[in-house]
Amino acid sequence: MTGTELFGTIGMVDVFLAMAITIVIASFVSLYRGIEGPGIFNRIIAVNVIGTKTIVLLVLIGFIYERPDFFDIALLYAILNFIMTIAATRY
Repeated sequence: MTGTELFGTIGMVDVFLAMAITIVIASFVSLYRGIEGPGIFNRIIAVNVIGTKTIVLLVLIGFIYERPDFFDIALLYAILNFIMTIAATRY
């Protein structure tokens, strides 16, 4: 049996949408960890994970809507996320 016989015709947009929903749910789990974290470093890492998931969501949105501008925005956001994480752990 092939994949088409088992699952029908699933488009790539449907797969990207399912991935985006999964990432949003995982972001809420990280948000809970950021709010209820036992220490400051756990909270910083949780915010960094949320930022990383946001970057992936921006790339998925770019794929879904066929807009390459979202990749540039995601790259800029990745740089800012990295700098803010380093700054927060340093001070």
